[in-house]
Amino acid sequence: MEVEAKMDVSTSEVNRRGKKRSHSFSAGDNKMDVEGGGPTEKIGKWEMRKVPIPSHRYTPLKQKWKDIFTPIVEHLELQVRFNLKTRNVEIRAGEDVKDSSYLQKAVDFVQAFVYGFAVEDALALIRLENLFIDTFEVQDVKPLKGDHLSRAIGRLAGKGGRTKFTIENATKTRIVLADSRIHILGSYENIQLAKRAVCNLILGTPPLEGFGTLRSMASGLPINLTFCFECIILYIYYVMSE
Repeated sequence: MEVEAKMDVSTSEVNRRGKKRSHSFSAGDNKMDVEGGGPTEKIGKWEMRKVPIPSHRYTPLKQKWKDIFTPIVEHLELQVRFNLKTRNVEIRAGEDVKDSSYLQKAVDFVQAFVYGFAVEDALALIRLENLFIDTFEVQDVKPLKGDHLSRAIGRLAGKGGRTKFTIENATKTRIVLADSRIHILGSYENIQLAKRAVCNLILGTPPLEGFGTLRSMASGLPINLTFCFECIILYIYYVMSE
């Protein structure tokens, strides 16, 4: 299986006769145009998915491209390349792929990087099962604007990012704050715990008042995780009182 893993890929070029032709993935005698609409395309036995790359993530993608395409190619055995014209990461799988879920895992991995997660954290979506990403806006929890929105985001991050790190470590999740958008990566149960802590901060609930709710949620969990929630609440209260 040939692998297209270069960043510098254009979608068309002029041949000697002056006619344009499209570049294509190649694997033996099978070829497929990279041009076309829709997130999923199927031509013959090949299926391709596209992940759009926003302008602010283009440079980080270029810097981390080797770390991104290597696990997709070597671990999932898929074909991947970056289309310079459409600025999409294009991932392709054939009928001979070992697991039909590999293509979706690769898409989730690239999308996690686009959201702002470190490559090392996003790799967990490939290596582990039952991991997800939950995305929501601060305004989905409470309609805030101007300084009120800025203060809510500041409460989520905490001084030097310590509040966010504390929630991450206690709930075994990873959190990305992208302006007013929040991305949480982890298992379903852990995402719900982290999301509750984040929503309480957005709503402006004093940490000690929200302790009862969080503790009741953690009551069915191992004692060490319940203790971690006590640490979360007390630490957030300490940071906010500074």
